[in-house]
Amino acid sequence: MTGVPHPVVRDGGELDGFRIGYLPPDVGDLVSDFASEWEDVSFATRVWERQVEEGDQVDLRVHVLRGDRLGALAELRDFLAEYHEHDLDDWAFSDFQHVEGPGLIGAVEAFWLVAPGVAVNVLTGPEGLTGDSLRAVARKVTATQTGNPAFPDAGHELTCG
Repeated sequence: MTGVPHPVVRDGGELDGFRIGYLPPDVGDLVSDFASEWEDVSFATRVWERQVEEGDQVDLRVHVLRGDRLGALAELRDFLAEYHEHDLDDWAFSDFQHVEGPGLIGAVEAFWLVAPGVAVNVLTGPEGLTGDSLRAVARKVTATQTGNPAFPDAGHELTCG
C-alpha cells in the first residue's frame, strides 16, 4: 500500500440504452434527466450541473436522439444546427470516428450517428471541458444491449447509475 489515493473514476450511468462510461472529475454532481420531443425526434437527456455563486452552471449534457429523419450524418448535423440554433457556416467541426459510427466534434460538442434513426449528442457547458475531456466522454458513451439498434423493441429507459 503506497498511501497514495487512487483517483475515483466516475461514470454517468445508463441513459436510454446507452452507457455513459466516463465523466471528467470537474463535472458537477447535480444530475437531472429529461425526456422530450422536437420535430419528430425524441430526446433522452441527462444534464450535470454544479452550484456556482450566480446559481447553477451546466457542465455536461448527453442527448440520445431517436427519429426517422436522422438517417445520415449530414441529416443529423442539419437537425442539430436547427435545434441548437447554429449557423452551419459558423459551426466548426472535425471528423470524429466513434466506435459506433461516424461523427463530428468541435470545441464544446460532439455527435455521431449510431445507426439510421439513432444518434448521440454530447455538449459541454459554456465554460467547456478541454477538448480531450470532451473526446474522452464521447468515446465512452456506448450502446448497451437495450440501446443497440439491432434490438428495435428495446425499452427506452432513463436510469442513473
